[in-house]
Amino acid sequence: MIDLKLLRQDPEGTRAALERRGDGTASGALADLLETDRRWRGLLAETERLKAERNAQSEEVARRKRNREPADTLLEELKASGDRVKGLEADTRALEQQLEEALLRIPNLPHAAAPTGGPDANRTVRTWGDAAPGAGSRPHWEIGEALRLLDLPRGAKLSGSGFPVFTGQGARLVRALAWFMLDMHTREHGYLEIAPPYLVTRTTLTGTGQLPKFEDDLYRVAPDDLFLIPTAEVPVTNLYRDEILDAAALPARFVAWTPCFRREAGAHGKDTRGLLRVHQFDKVELVRLCRPEDGDAEHELLTSHAEAVLQRLELAYRVVELATGDTGFGSARTYDLEVWAPGVGTWLECSSSSTCTDFQARRANLRFRRGPGAKPEFVHTLNASGVAFARTIAALLETHQQPDGSVRVPGALAPYLGTDRLTAG
Repeated sequence: MIDLKLLRQDPEGTRAALERRGDGTASGALADLLETDRRWRGLLAETERLKAERNAQSEEVARRKRNREPADTLLEELKASGDRVKGLEADTRALEQQLEEALLRIPNLPHAAAPTGGPDANRTVRTWGDAAPGAGSRPHWEIGEALRLLDLPRGAKLSGSGFPVFTGQGARLVRALAWFMLDMHTREHGYLEIAPPYLVTRTTLTGTGQLPKFEDDLYRVAPDDLFLIPTAEVPVTNLYRDEILDAAALPARFVAWTPCFRREAGAHGKDTRGLLRVHQFDKVELVRLCRPEDGDAEHELLTSHAEAVLQRLELAYRVVELATGDTGFGSARTYDLEVWAPGVGTWLECSSSSTCTDFQARRANLRFRRGPGAKPEFVHTLNASGVAFARTIAALLETHQQPDGSVRVPGALAPYLGTDRLTAG
């Protein structure tokens, strides 16, 4: 969540920053929040005043009793003020909850360097590889069916559309990609591998910003009020929730391979062919925790680690910096990695690399201490797909398809797959 102290000190600056996102409701939401905060602080002050007054009255009652003086009137006043304090405390708790809920629905402030505007203002930072037009290239779903790598109809039979089944070499390809990415990130980039739960609590999802705003996009297990993870970012970022890390532990680097589950309630009918938009997919996720002053450098490093995967897979891609109006709720600045898929003739997002500054850390109460006796500070959290499988597989099949119908396996992946060629044999 955003810093309430900053909002109090600079309401206009905060409002201007949020309005860079193109959110027309920002001004009204902040005005309501500030008014709630003003009332809450007023109730706190009135409660403390009454408590101090009661303390003085209690002392006076004790003095009168010691001196055998009448205290009935004071005792009645004490009872009345006690009832008043209880009422004020209840009102204060209600306003505090209202304030907390309002804060949880306000997005992160955009990074000063992020371009202002909507999707049309997104900026291509760099490209890698040859994004050839791909005349005559087949789409990945045709390749996958011909090589018996994919069985989309049976996936739909089992779970509905958006739940692909990988078979034979296709299933092995998923496993090979996971091992390849995990080995790269742990051995070369220094990440600690994590195998997290796939079901998490409301508190965990609130910590990373999916709740309360995006509940409709999540799969919920009703009896236990648990949710299937939309990304490993959720459990991994929350590993140290409500804890204070030692500064020597930063930057902390984590990598996890998990399935991801997303309803994407508002995305029906968009890019539904093959693996372009699915509700369950595997992903290797990268999470970094760092000191605030290191956030920008850490973001660039994190992005380069995701790029390295695509380079080893010999896939053309571009890095796109998202404009403020296209940046996710919890992110301050995001780079999308879009891989070129010649069979469908388009760029496919396969990774988002984001710095969330202290937004998630405030929600998860995730802090660090610079030294003994130092005041705890909020860490900065960063995450990136390193990378997501579905669209990466689509691009891999389409990019490396051969005239004879087979698919060449990049040299970096071949040892994990046990072959340098995917064939129908």
